[in-house]
Amino acid sequence: MGAKKMTTSDRKRHWEQVYETKPAVETSWYQAEPATSLAMIRNTGAGPAQGLIDIGGGASLLVDHLLDSGWRDLTVLDLSKSALQQAQRRLGPEARRVAWVVADITDYVPARTFSVWHDRAAFHFLTEPADQQRYVQVLKAALEPGGQAIIGAFAPDGPERCSGLEIVRYDAEKLGAVLGQDFRLLEERRESHLTPQGREQRFGFWRFLHGGAH
Repeated sequence: MGAKKMTTSDRKRHWEQVYETKPAVETSWYQAEPATSLAMIRNTGAGPAQGLIDIGGGASLLVDHLLDSGWRDLTVLDLSKSALQQAQRRLGPEARRVAWVVADITDYVPARTFSVWHDRAAFHFLTEPADQQRYVQVLKAALEPGGQAIIGAFAPDGPERCSGLEIVRYDAEKLGAVLGQDFRLLEERRESHLTPQGREQRFGFWRFLHGGAH
């Protein structure tokens, strides 16, 4: 495709600029209620005392809804400090109930494990196979055996670019091949996301069991 390979510093610089120049409600991925994510999190059967990490959570309102539902062990990871600061300002004192991590997912070294891994934002931006495999290594290290991963990505009929960057589009077979045999597909959903600008973006969401192939 001829595109310049994105380094960690390139990605960080890009997303810091995005969140420093516009509020979350003006971004194409903004959702007042992330209904598909919330439904699939409920379907994991995990309880609010279990650990959940939101990868690329940025200024997403998912954490607000989870706090309202009683979740008490939440971590939000994003490589943009500005994005996380938007979420913290929005939550006010409630932000103290969340662990906030500024990191690129390909560089993240988890200090603990989680029952639920959620990612609607990060994986489809990893266009290099080496970055995709590093993501899978981090996922395996961070997700406890028997834990579940929910990954949302642009579907085969979704956009080819987002926020000016190339992305990778996925279906269940393609995503499963990248994740490998340690993950077994439990649930698949489609979502037509309407951006604040009125454009339709088609997503796929997949819920996988970690260690389900053994």
